[in-house]
Amino acid sequence: MHIVLFEPEIPSNTGNISRTCAVAGLTLHLIKPLGFSLADRYLKRAGLDYWDKLDLHIHESFEDFLKEYPEAKLYMFSTHAKKIYTEIAYEIDDFLVFGPETRGLPPQIRDVYGEAVRIPMGPDIRSLNLSNSVAIAAYEALRRLNFPGLS
Repeated sequence: MHIVLFEPEIPSNTGNISRTCAVAGLTLHLIKPLGFSLADRYLKRAGLDYWDKLDLHIHESFEDFLKEYPEAKLYMFSTHAKKIYTEIAYEIDDFLVFGPETRGLPPQIRDVYGEAVRIPMGPDIRSLNLSNSVAIAAYEALRRLNFPGLS
């Protein structure tokens, strides 16, 4: 399974997500531009000593990502979606796509390239923290697949 961060902005969130991906055996894709350097100390600190266990791919643009994975089944996580993330029949090669912390996925990506899904939240609440959203979604997908490769 793949986690895709489109133009992530906050290094500690990406670091936390990288740790989640390493622990769960997920591939992490970062789509530029990034709001930080990959040498950022907050990024490295949040990821702890799991960086060598992470399957990390960096893409120059969303278009480059699509060229590399033209058959990818994408689930676009967005507060604007109608369908709830628990209604999906996940498969092992799916891509869970998340937008930048301050603005989410742009409609020209969210509404065109995959199925938009959301994590339910209380009324008048803007959004969950990105690293929490990724963890919630990833572990639900893994649970549905009976936690492949995890003990």
